[in-house]
Amino acid sequence: MKAVGGRPSRWRVLRPFRNPLVLALVVALLCGAGVGLYLNERSSRQQVTVVGNPSAPDWVELDITSQGVDTSALELSLSVTAIPHGSLAAEPDSLVFTKNVEITTVSLTTTTFHTISGEPAPLQVVSAGLYDGTSTDYPFDHYDLSAGWIATVDGRPVPLAITFSDSDPFFVVRPTKSASAGQVARLDARVGRSRGTFILAWFMMLAMWALALAVLGGAEVLVRRRQGMVWPALGWMAATLFALVGLRNAAPGSPPIGSLMDYVAFFWAEAIIAASLAVTVALGVRAERRAHAAEKAARASDTAPPPTA
Repeated sequence: MKAVGGRPSRWRVLRPFRNPLVLALVVALLCGAGVGLYLNERSSRQQVTVVGNPSAPDWVELDITSQGVDTSALELSLSVTAIPHGSLAAEPDSLVFTKNVEITTVSLTTTTFHTISGEPAPLQVVSAGLYDGTSTDYPFDHYDLSAGWIATVDGRPVPLAITFSDSDPFFVVRPTKSASAGQVARLDARVGRSRGTFILAWFMMLAMWALALAVLGGAEVLVRRRQGMVWPALGWMAATLFALVGLRNAAPGSPPIGSLMDYVAFFWAEAIIAASLAVTVALGVRAERRAHAAEKAARASDTAPPPTA
């Protein structure tokens, strides 16, 4: 198919996609790429980081898992399980302690718990503080984390090691090189948004701009053609205006109002749509009034008596 003047149609590049086999192949490739990205992130997030390797025969392993980040309170919840080794364990690979060990956590607050001889250590949930980050930088916000542990038996220090894993679906927590273990275990980590959150936030910003420009284009067509009040088009514009509010509130991680995403896309999209709707209605009302006035004048001229001789 050729355009006017014999020039090739601009839609010629889309012809291959009309073939069902080509379309199915493209869909399969896109799905495969998505599965590959998912498996890559899944495998990287399931990696376990080991900090410290005590040479002493008796030591305590701290199995730490990040559970949830609260950016409004700048806190990260860590679940901590103490695992005994050497003579501190009832038997090899046992979770039962043979001695009363005092383990102190130093972070936002200082908390201490004791293991009981003949029992496994209870699971402890610790709130670690986040710093050097701002939640309004969403989705590019990053934070630093630092927490420490000390273990003693009858006042004598016990060597520690850390086994860290990440389970927060919205954030990625990675220990840094400054994390260390020994007589004192220290966990230093970098906290950032997960890849899925980052991709979805980018998609939402692009979608906001695409919808806003679509409304702007529709408004330009209505205004240029002076079509008056086209109610289906106006309803679509108004629905888009309120739909973007729901889309923004569905952003993963519940970013606060005034985030970078709002200034980059949401505020502008809402302003463009609202202005397009208001201008279209204003000019549509004026066009309707002019048409009504012209129709009224035409009826008046048709009913006017003929001039007398």
